[in-house]
Amino acid sequence: MKFIKIFYDKTFLKFIIAGIINTIIGAGVMFSLYNIFHCSYWVSSVMNYVVGSVVSFLLNKYWTFQSKAFSFKEMLYFIVNIALCFFIAYGAAKPFAMYLLNGYSLSVQENTAMFIGMVIFTGLNYLSQRFIVFKGGKNAEIIGKTIKNK
Repeated sequence: MKFIKIFYDKTFLKFIIAGIINTIIGAGVMFSLYNIFHCSYWVSSVMNYVVGSVVSFLLNKYWTFQSKAFSFKEMLYFIVNIALCFFIAYGAAKPFAMYLLNGYSLSVQENTAMFIGMVIFTGLNYLSQRFIVFKGGKNAEIIGKTIKNK
């Protein structure tokens, strides 16, 4: 039971709220670029994470994970994390959606792939931000105490 509390606590709820804000902004950019400005799948999805990553970094660093000190290492980890999560999520989502929706239009396939990529990205990103990127914040102290009390 304590193991579940490590993942589903106030920090998780804050991450979800920050993610909703980030998703509204990033998805708005992505779907607008793809559907209104006719940019490619990759340009549209990359711009989602360029714009959304700035919002995500600020909200998650200072509010969600309460990591107050500025650190180039933390910023570098965040950038590498976003890039890895992006390429894993969207790299897997596109072929999956193309296979799953074979026979549908390219627009339907790629819009679905972008949605699936967002879902995969969110899960990977939460775990890596919480346990790698911002592990030195207040959140790390809480996790350490929970594990020691087992």
